[in-house]
Amino acid sequence: MGNWVVNHWFSVLFLATWLGLNVFLFVHAFLSYEKADKYYYTREILGSTLAWARASARCLNFNSMLILLPVCRNLLSFLRGTCSFCRRTLRKQLDHNLTFHKLVAYMICLHTAIHIIAHLFNFERYSRSRQATDGSLASILSTLSHQGKEEDSWLNPMQSPNMTVEYVTFTSIAGLTGVIITIALVLMVTSAMEFIRRSYFEVFWYTHHIFIIYFIGLGIHGIGGIVRGQTEESLNESHPHRCAESFKQWDDHDSHCKHPRFEGLPAESWKWILAPGVLYILERILRFYRSQQKVVITKVVMHPSKVLELQMIKRGFSMEVGQYIFVNCPSVSYLEWHPFTLTSAPEEDFFSVHIRAVGDWTENLIRAFEQQCSPIPRIEVDGPFGTVSEDVFQYEVVVLVGAGIGVTPFASILKSIWYKFRHEDHNLKTQTASHATLNFDKATDILTGLKQKTSFGRPMWDNEFSTIANAHPRSVVGVFLCGPQTLAKSLSKCCCQYSSLDPRKVQFYFNKENF
Repeated sequence: MGNWVVNHWFSVLFLATWLGLNVFLFVHAFLSYEKADKYYYTREILGSTLAWARASARCLNFNSMLILLPVCRNLLSFLRGTCSFCRRTLRKQLDHNLTFHKLVAYMICLHTAIHIIAHLFNFERYSRSRQATDGSLASILSTLSHQGKEEDSWLNPMQSPNMTVEYVTFTSIAGLTGVIITIALVLMVTSAMEFIRRSYFEVFWYTHHIFIIYFIGLGIHGIGGIVRGQTEESLNESHPHRCAESFKQWDDHDSHCKHPRFEGLPAESWKWILAPGVLYILERILRFYRSQQKVVITKVVMHPSKVLELQMIKRGFSMEVGQYIFVNCPSVSYLEWHPFTLTSAPEEDFFSVHIRAVGDWTENLIRAFEQQCSPIPRIEVDGPFGTVSEDVFQYEVVVLVGAGIGVTPFASILKSIWYKFRHEDHNLKTQTASHATLNFDKATDILTGLKQKTSFGRPMWDNEFSTIANAHPRSVVGVFLCGPQTLAKSLSKCCCQYSSLDPRKVQFYFNKENF
């Protein structure tokens, strides 16, 4: 249980830091807009919803800054390489990149909802104040002319009592981009649901690229400065603490208080998203450059159950066990790229993938290769990219669990172990490769001697873990899974249950492939 506690503690610490930053930014922005004299007159019209809108906007910008980083796969591979000598608990945090990506997306949705609701109240109060004839301070502030001699004379974006909220929404930069951003966000989030992503990957793939529209809209959303505050010069001349109560005398020539002047808030979103945006663009340029390098298909094998094996070579291609690549076939779809785990070993002079028909794209790809009278389709490859399985040889004892096509990451590992034993690689830390591993290339089953290989049922995990713990009482055991989440929960629970509280004794580390 010891290593599980440490790993869990690191994950909790990371999430707590992220949540803490969100809380800090929200509270800091809220208090700034709720208490600052600069927004005294703005609050007179809008009340506390000004602070709610601006605080949520601050957190929305912060999380929009983070959302692209977990999907910069080259960056993650670089970090994994530079952290190769770091503790496992630190490297394992990189394996939660997609989980963190989803959490950040949920946080963006939360603050978007708060921001929208707050601005709905704001626009309603702008409209109500503009239509008011009661001579209140809010009504006087709302009638400050947009057509005045000075451009900084107005506070309320409603130029006339007859102007509607809908008109301002769709004719202002902030309102129109806000609508576009919200629609883009809704489409991206709904299409990323597990059911749609698994069953209609193409819908998820294309819709998720609306993020480009989202970021462009976010970058220019603040241009126009609908939300305004009093200028510094005006504050010095007519501070609201002195002049707010005497607003009816603002027009008097002998009054020491003059009409306040206002300025729009400068656009801030672009400052938050500029650096990660540039990083992501560089990431995509690198991907595009690598994808244009020629790929030669050396062998095509059609396996049972509609599984296609492609063996390929590419100049300068270098891989490690457990890594994956993105594959594109222009004749099937020019834009779609799909991830596939490499099934070859680094010691082999080619790299390979196994592709199962699970959707329109894979079915069309397999159909294209089955047409023998046609030329072999052109394939483009981007990668390889690192995964948790790269750490497999850092463990003394390894348990590999694959379900369905999820066995493919371990084909590379098993082949590499076989090559290392064959060449007597003394740097191999793993001691306990099974008899089945050492004989994986035999034509017959190692148990029965028959050509039909033995099929094994689902293991009794408690028995398996108990046996391993007893056989290796002082070893570090790496448990690797490529399979469904339900199986992940069972294995994670067993890793926690059978790890010793004494760090000198057996420790199970759970690792799950994520794409």
